[in-house]
Parts: sequence; structure tokens; C-alpha cells
Amino acid sequence: MALELPSLYPPPAAPGAPAAARYELDSPCLAWTDQAVLLAEFARSRDLSPLQPPSGSGLISPRQLLALLEALRTEGGPDTAFVIGRHWLPGHYGLASQALQEAPDLLTALQLLCRHAGRLCPLLTPRLLLDDQELILVWTEACGLPPGLRGFVIDLHMSAVTGLADWLGGQRLPWRYSFNRTAPRDLAQHLVYLQAGEPADLRFGCQADAMRLPLALARQPWPTRPGRAAAALAAGADPGSQARGLIAALHDRLLPALDSPPSLEQLAAELGMSPATFKRRLAQHGSHYQAELDQLRALMALYLLQLRGQPNEAVAQALGFFDGANFRRFFKRWTGLLPSAVMR
Repeated sequence: MALELPSLYPPPAAPGAPAAARYELDSPCLAWTDQAVLLAEFARSRDLSPLQPPSGSGLISPRQLLALLEALRTEGGPDTAFVIGRHWLPGHYGLASQALQEAPDLLTALQLLCRHAGRLCPLLTPRLLLDDQELILVWTEACGLPPGLRGFVIDLHMSAVTGLADWLGGQRLPWRYSFNRTAPRDLAQHLVYLQAGEPADLRFGCQADAMRLPLALARQPWPTRPGRAAAALAAGADPGSQARGLIAALHDRLLPALDSPPSLEQLAAELGMSPATFKRRLAQHGSHYQAELDQLRALMALYLLQLRGQPNEAVAQALGFFDGANFRRFFKRWTGLLPSAVMR
């Protein structure tokens, strides 16, 4: 029997369903009154240079939000990302924030976060992998990140989810964290704000930015008060909350079809643009089609080989590499390792 690839939540849209709104790095789509106000208040609390709201519509782009974070990273202390993260979620972003506060357990809250990332965490798109024993929350890009700011943004969002779970669940959870970068010289901020039990819970030099937790803990009931926000969101009360960044929209289309991915020309047509325009837009977001396809294939290969112990040849076939040698070359080029080195 052929190996089936696991699904990453949220599942792909049903055929014929209306496409979610799409935003790009320079799209003025984020209300200043959402995350930007939090950043302005942080700057004020630490006597940093004030962050000024935009004139006119009161909307800013993801690039402008990243510029605000860069200013705070430069001026703030080493705990800046983590302190901001602790206030990022559930936030005050309308129905999506209300639904998080009404979630009956962590698993439901993470599913809401993944589905409504356009409102709750517009710079990153979290994706949820589940099996019988654990959950893995993988942080992927929504519309591109400057390389020098990526670690800061990842730390902020991991702190945000850790803080949300602590607050609504009323207990510290034994998260394990993976970082796609080298370890900092000082792990003190990570240990304190991520509440890692020991340095071994923080793994650097990985191929993905992810958080892992036993699934049973994510299903433990929270002492929250049920409400109707999630039902209102599901009924379309805030369609903008399901908006996807350009990179996230590309991932949404590729993930269910890693064994036989659509061509760049097909994707461009589906997104309503010419192939040349699609290439240019991806370049403006610091990427290109093949790089995103390779990243997703490598991520899924690591999951199947290292965490699920699937055989090399089955993983190669599931990802569209019908020649095992080609898969081994691809895997070595992308991860620096042979598949046999990560198989459990």
C-alpha cells in the first residue's frame, strides 16, 4: 500500500469553495488598531522612540509591521520578542481573539489559530500536524520575512502560543521547541519565557521552526466560558480572518499535491496572474516556486523519516521521487544529511 502523506491543519478548501482573500508584503491590509497598537504600547512602556500611526485609512502592510518590529528589536532589550509575544495572543483582534478566549482546550485554540492566522498572526502561518500521541505546530511564512528578523519573529510567536496556553489552561506545559537557526550565545530568555524545563527542550540547527506537545495535554479541558464567536467565524462573520499571505496561499495549494505538484504556470493561472507576474511577486517576497516546493517536501520527509520511522523508499514515492537516488540527492542538498542519518 502506498504511503499517504499526513494532513497539515487547516485542511485544503473543498473544491468549488470561494478562495480566501490573499495579501502580499506591501498590501495595506492590517489595521493599526490590531498588532501595531500593541507594539506602540510596548515602545511607550520602555521609553523607546514612539511608533506613529499611519494617516488616512489606518491600515498598514506586513512590510510596515515588520519595520516596526525591526525598530523595537534594535532599541529594546534581549527580552523584547518574548515580552511582546506574551501579549500577542489572544489579543484584541475581534471575533478571532474572542474565539480563542472561548476555546474549550488547547487543540481547539490551535486549530482556530491556524485557520484565522490572517487576523491573529499575519506575519506567520502556523500549521498543525497530529498523530495519536502528539501535536506539532509548525511555523511557516505568510508573505516573506527579512532573514535578519526571522529569528525575532519566530521567538515572538512561540512565546505568544506558550503564553496563551499558560493563561487559558492555568498550567505550564512541557513544550519542546525546534529552531531553524543556530543557537544564540545566551539561552536565558528562551528558558525563562518559553518556560523550557531544561536546555534540551530547545533544539537549534533544525530544518523547521516548530513546537511539540503530547496530544493528551492539548485535549485537557480549559476553565474557559463557552461562547458563540467560533460559530460566527465559521458562518463567515469575519472573512478577512481567513486571509492568506502569498507564500501561505502557495503552500496551501502545494501541500495536498507534493507527489504530483502543479506547474508554476498552473498555479499562476489559479491565482489570476501571468507566470511572469507570479515569478516577480514571489521574488519580491524573497522566494521562488521551486524553493517553496523543495522546502515543503523536505519538511514532510523529515516528519515521515525521523518522527514516524517510515522507510526511505516509501517516503520517496509519496513525495513524487520515483527514483530513490534522486530523493537521496534532494534530501542531502536540502538538509545536509542522507535520509538514513535521520531515520529512527
